[in-house]
Amino acid sequence: MNKPRVSIITICYNSAITIKDTVESVLKQDYPYLEYVIIDGGSTDGTLDIIRSFGSDRIILQSGKDNGLYDALNKGLKAVTGDITGILHSDDFYPHGHVISRIVSEFESGGHPDAVSTSVSIFRNNDFERPFRMYDATRFKSWQFRLGMQPPHPGFFIRKDMLDKVGAFNDSYRISGDFDWLLRVIRIHKAKVRYSTYVSVYMRDGGISSSGFMSKKLMNAEILRILKSHGIYSNIFMVYFKYFLKIFQLRLF
Repeated sequence: MNKPRVSIITICYNSAITIKDTVESVLKQDYPYLEYVIIDGGSTDGTLDIIRSFGSDRIILQSGKDNGLYDALNKGLKAVTGDITGILHSDDFYPHGHVISRIVSEFESGGHPDAVSTSVSIFRNNDFERPFRMYDATRFKSWQFRLGMQPPHPGFFIRKDMLDKVGAFNDSYRISGDFDWLLRVIRIHKAKVRYSTYVSVYMRDGGISSSGFMSKKLMNAEILRILKSHGIYSNIFMVYFKYFLKIFQLRLF
């Protein structure tokens, strides 16, 4: 049986503080059929030196100016050649060397899913001994898109044939392009998704979508635009209600 080739995409810009952990976590994976595409936005803080210091032939590195987060991700999607693709952000990492092997086994365990959605643990202050919260992928239901909720996207892996159907991220969105993309995967293209409690990614708390009231306001405005563009009814009260529901979706420690 031929084993699938897996592609991981990381986009980064001036990520010198965290990029070493991210790259190391990918390169230590024991799954042999793995390529690692890194899209750098033209870093000036030593990020590129850190990436190049690994000297790995698994890494495909592109560096240059881009037009934002989702433009950079689209460059990554164009570069990958794998049968399965996942995205790992430049301040996140895989907790051990068996993650990709486990992901492949989830795809091969029956039912031929189009995608596998795994859980992520979220940490504060670089304290990786005790999670701040855990985002359990199995708690997500597709109707929750109407509330602006989505599966944990760093733990989402997708087959090439479904990726080809869904296509690129909509780079007209500044914060919520991943919400739009996942909605298209699950609601529009009816992907068969296997949801798993398995924790594949350790995330640092933070990021543009959670970096203050104005970011949340922009994110939720974009979410309403996205839902409307796909003919899915929602309103501002429903979208903001998700912050209450997240108390139940996110496991507090």
